[in-house]
Amino acid sequence: MLTILGFVMIATFLVLIMMKKMSPMAALVLIPALFCVLVGQGAHLGDYVLKGIGDLAPTAAMLMFAIIYFGVMIDVGLFDPVVRGILRFCKADPVRVVVGTALLAAIVSLDGDGSTTFMITVSALYPLYKRLKMSLVVMTGVAATANGVMNTLPWGGPTARAATALKLDAGDIFVPMIPALAVGLVAVFALAYVLGRRERKRLGVLTLGDTRVVTEAADEQESEQVLVGAGAVGAGGAPAGGPRASGGTGSGAGTGAGAAPSAGGPRDADDAGLQTLDPHRATLRPKLYWFNAALTVALLTLLILQALPIPVLFLLGAALALTVNFPHMKDQKARVAAHAENVLNVSGMVFAAAVFTGVLTGTGMVEHMARWLVSGIPDALGPHMGIVTGVLSIPLTYFMSNDGFYFGIVPILAEAGAAHGVAPVEIARASLVGQALHMSSPLVPAVYVLVGMAKVEFGDHTRFTVKWAALTSLVVLGAGLLFGIL
Repeated sequence: MLTILGFVMIATFLVLIMMKKMSPMAALVLIPALFCVLVGQGAHLGDYVLKGIGDLAPTAAMLMFAIIYFGVMIDVGLFDPVVRGILRFCKADPVRVVVGTALLAAIVSLDGDGSTTFMITVSALYPLYKRLKMSLVVMTGVAATANGVMNTLPWGGPTARAATALKLDAGDIFVPMIPALAVGLVAVFALAYVLGRRERKRLGVLTLGDTRVVTEAADEQESEQVLVGAGAVGAGGAPAGGPRASGGTGSGAGTGAGAAPSAGGPRDADDAGLQTLDPHRATLRPKLYWFNAALTVALLTLLILQALPIPVLFLLGAALALTVNFPHMKDQKARVAAHAENVLNVSGMVFAAAVFTGVLTGTGMVEHMARWLVSGIPDALGPHMGIVTGVLSIPLTYFMSNDGFYFGIVPILAEAGAAHGVAPVEIARASLVGQALHMSSPLVPAVYVLVGMAKVEFGDHTRFTVKWAALTSLVVLGAGLLFGIL
């Protein structure tokens, strides 16, 4: 009964948010509370919720101070050169913009933190997507999938969990998987190219300031297109003569459709309120650029080395960044207030997700679901437990947290594989396959940073991304089999 109710609870949650019948926050709280009562454990709901909140509180704290830290770094101009470089590559061509999204997300993912990746990627590219009227779910889908593949780095989390759960060396798990993961990353870039071509075909000829881009019919002339007056485009994609927002950090709404207006042309009401990374904003601190760069490098280095807990690192980093860049109390309060909406939205979603995970784990649903899945594996598949683990990792890492999967299910799969001569390290490698999809799971706090900053409905992101991320995971699995890794 718990097995059935567990699957029904997850299905109910996904259907309601994808059909936009409930907001994700409300669904994460009310649906598990209802099912907790249905399984006859309503009296323990408070205990389950507090346990879930206690488990996710460090994550909420990390996200809260990470948003403030990177928000301040964006305000003071640390990432403006990166934005300008990406924009020079992207021009106003949807194909280049989407491929640039995958490239930027993959590069920033080297720090091992999804929230950081999404904050930097969205802040850099959101204004350009808005200006060109490109679909924002394309941006969130490509960024999440690219980050999911890169999330398998030993310091990203899943590999370390698999190594801990099976008492293996993380290097023995990750290094042999590099070729398969590289193929997965290539698949993400191929996906970005295809989606970019689709956007180019949908939008037709685009202009951004003095920039003119090829259409599908003139694709052969793409190599001849140049960015005219590159200096006319500021960081964030706004024409230098266009509207500016004091201290704007790139937030807005909607996905839009159709061609973007040329410079000086009519703008709709949504475009009129567009905030961009104004190259002349008052919050810039050019004299402190190298201090901020050094601080960020040091922070990321300490994060990778795990010198201190991640929430502590971001707390210290945010406090130091605010104090040095904005020594006056009034300015510090203004910067915190500027990012308060993102902080509240993301931390609120994390604590709401704590209700879902707390009930799912506390009632025993996760354990019963896992054992039911493992018991359903035919004996004939025993010698192929590596493949079975890879296939199961795709849905299971989406429907549950990495902790639940790697510490609750992977050991069971490894035990079943050992009975048929399959080495635990092979099971551990196969368990990484589903990470491309995992990063869009409603149980991953970082995904709420992504959709929140991009102003995309979580249901829209889910509908668009799941199929592409699952396909990418299958590509990784196929490459692993082809190279004899699994």
